[in-house]
Amino acid sequence: MPPVEAWAKVWIDGEAYQTDVHAYIACTDCHKGQSVIDGVPVTDMDQAHEGMVLDPSADPELGCGNCHPNIAPHAAGSLHYDLAGYDTVLHERSIPENHAALEEMQTYHCNSCHATCGDCHISQPNSVGGGLLEGHTFVRTPPMSRTCTACHGSRVKNEYYGLNEGYPGDVHLRQGRLACTDCHTSAELHGQGGLSEVVHRYEGAQAPTCESCHEDQIGPDSGIPEHDIHGKDLLSCQTCHSVAYTNCTNCHVDRSEDDVPFYTIESHDVGFFIGRNPTRNNERPYKYVPVRHVPVDPNSFERYGEDLLVNFLNRPTWAYATPHNIQRETPQNASCTSCHDNDAVFLTLDKVAESERGGANLDVIVERAPAFPEGYEQYLEEEAPAGEGAAAPSGDAGFWSDEAESAPADDGGFWTDDAATPAAGDSAADFWGEPAPTPGADSAESFWGEAAPAATEESAEDFWG
Repeated sequence: MPPVEAWAKVWIDGEAYQTDVHAYIACTDCHKGQSVIDGVPVTDMDQAHEGMVLDPSADPELGCGNCHPNIAPHAAGSLHYDLAGYDTVLHERSIPENHAALEEMQTYHCNSCHATCGDCHISQPNSVGGGLLEGHTFVRTPPMSRTCTACHGSRVKNEYYGLNEGYPGDVHLRQGRLACTDCHTSAELHGQGGLSEVVHRYEGAQAPTCESCHEDQIGPDSGIPEHDIHGKDLLSCQTCHSVAYTNCTNCHVDRSEDDVPFYTIESHDVGFFIGRNPTRNNERPYKYVPVRHVPVDPNSFERYGEDLLVNFLNRPTWAYATPHNIQRETPQNASCTSCHDNDAVFLTLDKVAESERGGANLDVIVERAPAFPEGYEQYLEEEAPAGEGAAAPSGDAGFWSDEAESAPADDGGFWTDDAATPAAGDSAADFWGEPAPTPGADSAESFWGEAAPAATEESAEDFWG
């Protein structure tokens, strides 16, 4: 997104703000400071700003709770606001004696990334320089490109918009024209409905779920053979309908001589890996899910102390993932043997760094790809002739209806001028300026970057659980 002029970041549109319900509240009621002393207007700027609160919503209950008592208490405990998710994973890799050092690290590298009410509804997040969204008027539905993807940009934005080279954007954007808030509801984002008690984003009930829109297309009796066969509990939807996503290796945090926090990543690699579900439970019963490498290293936080992650492998470094790059047709669902007997798409031991081949990763690593089960040979006869590899996704006509839907003529400014979105009918090649993969053009070897291995033996009982 383009940079915002310094003056524009703080300019208040008085005319527009007069139409906002918040205009009935005096500035000093929220921001403190002094506008009048003993009935005399304050003209000295230093005196006027004495005790001023820059972001009243930094404490949601204090700043917003009087008018929003049904939201603010939950928001104060949501994963958007606090660091419970980080604490969950870091404490599990550490010991109580090291928690203080980790908390110090968080004040420099984590706290500023988490959102207050104002970071979504009044201003852009600090991660993109801040600045008022609409002249201090309150925006009910945050603009996606200036709020959501400002923080969730390096992975979610690139996947959803199709910015990873060679991969189209998510079908929900390209055809459905869906914004983040179309799936991620207000209740979820604000931590309502019990979600404020969740200490990690993959704990508690799934929200959102694919079933919300595709209930009739999932599981047995869906009329889709692949869904009928695999049921609802064996594979997460993303296992078959995601394409390659970013995996980061060895993140390290530090501070400059001027005490400015920064981080470095050893590498970013785009790939797709199916692993065993490390958090299998009633809410997420799947045996297999996509897994993404967590950008953490035993020495990630050595700037703040030695051996802070002494129990590094108490938690997997390959974690349950829900990539935002959904396609109807993917390399792994192109045919039965694109997945069965194909180690290339599974997180086998050879794909895991030697230092990470133990601990909790053992619950994620797959020994070998599931063998093709007996009794389903009829499906092999319907596959492409030998020698044709898994085709990369090229289109999704018919996913939403019999024909691909056209994009609305007017998006109401939600995407804003800086959000690049393809027009209906444009191919990935037209929009992104480079050719998109086409069916049959790439072998499984060239697409995945390595040859598909020979079939291995595994009983149907092992595969179907």
